[in-house]
Amino acid sequence: MKRKLAVLMTGAMVMATLAGCGGSEAAPAAAPAAAEEEAPAAEEAEAPAAEEEAPAAEEEAAAPAASGDLITVGIINNDPNESGYRTANDADLKATFTEENGYSASFAYSMKNDEQITAAQKFIQDGVDYLLLSAADTSGWDSVLQDAQDAGVEVILFDRTIDADESLYLASIVSDMDKEGETAVNWLEGQGLDTYNIIHIQGVMGSAAQLGRTGALDAKVAADDNWNLVEQQTAEWNAETAQQIVNSVITSGKEFNVIYAENDDMAKGAVAALDAAGISHGVGKDVIVMGFDCNKWALEELLNQNWNYDGQCNPFQSSYIDDVIKNGAPAEKTIIMDEKGFDATTITQEDVDSYGI
Repeated sequence: MKRKLAVLMTGAMVMATLAGCGGSEAAPAAAPAAAEEEAPAAEEAEAPAAEEEAPAAEEEAAAPAASGDLITVGIINNDPNESGYRTANDADLKATFTEENGYSASFAYSMKNDEQITAAQKFIQDGVDYLLLSAADTSGWDSVLQDAQDAGVEVILFDRTIDADESLYLASIVSDMDKEGETAVNWLEGQGLDTYNIIHIQGVMGSAAQLGRTGALDAKVAADDNWNLVEQQTAEWNAETAQQIVNSVITSGKEFNVIYAENDDMAKGAVAALDAAGISHGVGKDVIVMGFDCNKWALEELLNQNWNYDGQCNPFQSSYIDDVIKNGAPAEKTIIMDEKGFDATTITQEDVDSYGI
């Protein structure tokens, strides 16, 4: 029999994330729970090394509970190999949603909205208590969420927002992608360049991360005559594709002095193209390099002044979700993760150790 928790939250949410919190910091999850075992999956597409495409929805189910008292959750996420951010996010979820912590969890992975929707419909049919969703695309979720509500399945969004009525989900524990973009663009404006000639490398089109990080830059380019987009293409979070985009610009002879890449992996690919062409980058060099997510290796590039800026995206949402499930809906339906940006001229080793994922 499905078990619903409807106790109103009696205290403030416990702020227990590693990165960006004003209070205490907790280490990221290290590994999935030992009790987890893989269940039959939907057809899985083979993912290339840099993950241009995610595998089709794959389910991994925890061992059934003998007592029948476990809370059942279906977790829909992007491919864990998409980026260092996503790997940390998946590991954090798997460390929290274990039998030891009172859960029976199943996971489905895809970077395609239609595959995620199919997985969500199956979880609803299976009668999970909670559906946790990090959507590949912001649109197309209304009917699925309505089906979940009709079936008595509570929906909690994590990592990314979607375009749906708030009445269709219990809580949203997400990054403010618009603010991430605004923080990065404001930092870039502060560099005081006479002219900004920017290669803009976008993530998966339509995702909340892409929309937020693109929106702020597009607005600035439209507003200021000395901000120019030399190139604007999607590399779908992929380092090799980003390298090809920058190689193409270099070959064309177009002048540029900024790489604005919407994640660290794409910034890494862009830098590989600069290195191959003998173009200097970083603090006091020819090209400013910007990334997002704060992988530890990316923050080390800042510390060594090979990159200039990295925007934080906090992957450790599971403790917030766990609190909502066990204590009821929060007073504010949307909980925004605390995040910041890092500058190569001020970052410290302590920052790398504390905030790197």
